[in-house]
Amino acid sequence: MGGFFMWGVIIALISGLLMSVQGVMNTGVTKQTGLWVSAGFVQFSALIVCIIAWFITGRESISSLAKVSPKYMLLGGVIGAFITITVIESMKRLGPAKSVMLIVIMQIVSAYVIELMGILGTDKAKFYWGKVIGAAIAIAGVIIFFMCGEKNIK
Repeated sequence: MGGFFMWGVIIALISGLLMSVQGVMNTGVTKQTGLWVSAGFVQFSALIVCIIAWFITGRESISSLAKVSPKYMLLGGVIGAFITITVIESMKRLGPAKSVMLIVIMQIVSAYVIELMGILGTDKAKFYWGKVIGAAIAIAGVIIFFMCGEKNIK
C-alpha cells in the first residue's frame, strides 16, 4: 500500500472518531439548549473555523462558488445541517454506539450505490459480489450488536 492510500485510511479513521465524539457532544449541548440552538451553534462554529482557516491558508476566491457546476453541488452545507440534526436525534434515541453503527451501514450502502450508478459526478464502478457480501456481513454485525447487551433502551 502506498503512502497516499495509508494517509487516506488514517484520515478516514480520524474522521470517524471525530464524528462520533462530535455527535455525543452535540447531543449533550442539545439536552441543555434545544435541537435548533445546538445545530445552529454547530454550523456557526464550523463557519468561524472555516473562515479562520481560509485567512491562514491561501484565500481562494469566494466568487469561484459561482462557477460550481452543477449548481446542486452547493447544497452540501444544507445537507450538513440535516446531518447534524439527524445525528443528534439518533444518538439521543439510540445512544452513540447503535446510532453510529446504523449511520455507518447507511453510508456504506448509499456510497456503493452512488459509485455503481455513477451519481453526483462519481466515476461509475464495477459491481462486485464481494462488496455486497461485505456490506451484508456488516449489517449482520449490527443486528447481532442490537440483539446483545442491555435491554433498557430509552
